[in-house]
Amino acid sequence: MANELTLAFHGAARTVTGSCMEFCHAGKCLLVDCGLFQGSRTLETLNHSTFAFDARHVDAVILTHAHIDHSGLLPRLVAEGFTGDIWCTEPTGALLEFMLADAGRIQEGDAARRNRRKDRADQPEIMPIYTEQDAIAAWKQTRPVGLEDWFEPVPGFRARLWNAGHILGSASLELLVDGTHILCSGDLGPPHKAFHPDPESPAGFDHVICESTYGDRKRDDMTIGERRALLEAEIKGALARGGNLIIPVFALERTQELLLDMAALLDAKRIPSVPVFVDSPLANRATSVFAKYADTLEDMDGKDIFRNTAFHFVDATAESIRLNSVSGAIIMAASGMCEAGRIRHHLKHNLFKREATILFVGFQSEGTLGRVIVEGAERVRIWGEDIVVRAQIRHIESYSAHADQDGLLAWMEARRPIGGSLFLSHGESAAIDTFRRMAQAKEIASSVLVPEIGEVYRLSPAVPATRTKTGDPQLQEVIGRDWQNSYADFATKLKRELSQIRDAKAREKAVADMRAVLESYKHTRVQHADRSRARY
Repeated sequence: MANELTLAFHGAARTVTGSCMEFCHAGKCLLVDCGLFQGSRTLETLNHSTFAFDARHVDAVILTHAHIDHSGLLPRLVAEGFTGDIWCTEPTGALLEFMLADAGRIQEGDAARRNRRKDRADQPEIMPIYTEQDAIAAWKQTRPVGLEDWFEPVPGFRARLWNAGHILGSASLELLVDGTHILCSGDLGPPHKAFHPDPESPAGFDHVICESTYGDRKRDDMTIGERRALLEAEIKGALARGGNLIIPVFALERTQELLLDMAALLDAKRIPSVPVFVDSPLANRATSVFAKYADTLEDMDGKDIFRNTAFHFVDATAESIRLNSVSGAIIMAASGMCEAGRIRHHLKHNLFKREATILFVGFQSEGTLGRVIVEGAERVRIWGEDIVVRAQIRHIESYSAHADQDGLLAWMEARRPIGGSLFLSHGESAAIDTFRRMAQAKEIASSVLVPEIGEVYRLSPAVPATRTKTGDPQLQEVIGRDWQNSYADFATKLKRELSQIRDAKAREKAVADMRAVLESYKHTRVQHADRSRARY
């Protein structure tokens, strides 16, 4: 019925990317986030898929924060006809000016690079999802709103934003629609996070949608001082090995947190005064936004701590290339999951060196190059080239911008009573399933639901949500590690494993057997097509 309030999940369901929820009521449609899918090549094909809604009929968007997995499809939404407002906090709008434009350039550059690959010469041309101009157009539709101020993004929808403590400008969203009271957590930060106060929002809702990124993990409760001691040890250990310390970073927030801690360590002479290169134009622009809001951020005391003389912000491509010959330096580069950006160049030039160190300081999604490296791959494939992993691989979890299991449970308990349903989203399957059992055991809500991509629910006051449409099973299959991850792992090890077969004839037979297996699948595919034609 047209007057029913419905909620559809178009992303971030049993995965941590592609956040997008659609609320509809009385002929009006509101999107909460419109994010890019990031991970395996198969998962990323969803970015090219037709939207499950007509962009021209979306009335407004509310954006919880600027991370690309929440904002990265806004340019495509605008390019396909969305003309409404994109509501967000003022800092989020300031960040989007750079974040979206950079995403557009990456889309254009990646498409051009893949089209130039010789192994794709006989393949159809890849088109970018959107362009830099599309991204600029989307940013121009942002409309800032203050935290805790009620506003009406769409007639019949009342909303206000609350500090989520995740990154600069991040927010949870409170909605009131025809008597139904809803809270969308957005991404929640941990307690005692640098720059931001702990998450806040009221209690007593009909329905709550909560992120579950770390629903299956607990971290040690660590102060900023203790975290700096960990970083100090990692930096000293890496420099003692004589090579570079390469840190894949998220351009937004993680870069600035590391600079905050490194500045403190350098000022206290606890680490050597080696050059620290921030090789990410986007991170450099995001850092300028942090400096703009220094007076509102905790731990900065109104100072621009990013002006330390050891810090070198690299923008020009030529300057970035010169870093290939540097040794004994700290190099931070995006993207944080190693899926794009200059970090891939630095990995290519350092992974094979025993004296180098790769330090991960953020979550690595399933199917990403970062996840493959963290899980102990001996070889990886970067831009079609096999790279041996000899560098030291290290990981610090205390920089997470997400609340852990205990933090998420505490946040949910503080939102009670929840009269209808608790939805668990934005998490991989293992995390969500573990978290659901804990939420049920603690009786956070009488109804705990785990939505799938494509599912639609009817929301009413004080009663559990009712599913009115199931998800598409084919969409569920693209989540997680895909065949291309398996292929890359297989291909990087194939030559070495064949060489371990001592007899040349046996090696030839092994190759022939593999060819025969592939031919058998081709034969099966032809038979399946013939049977399909016969039915018609």
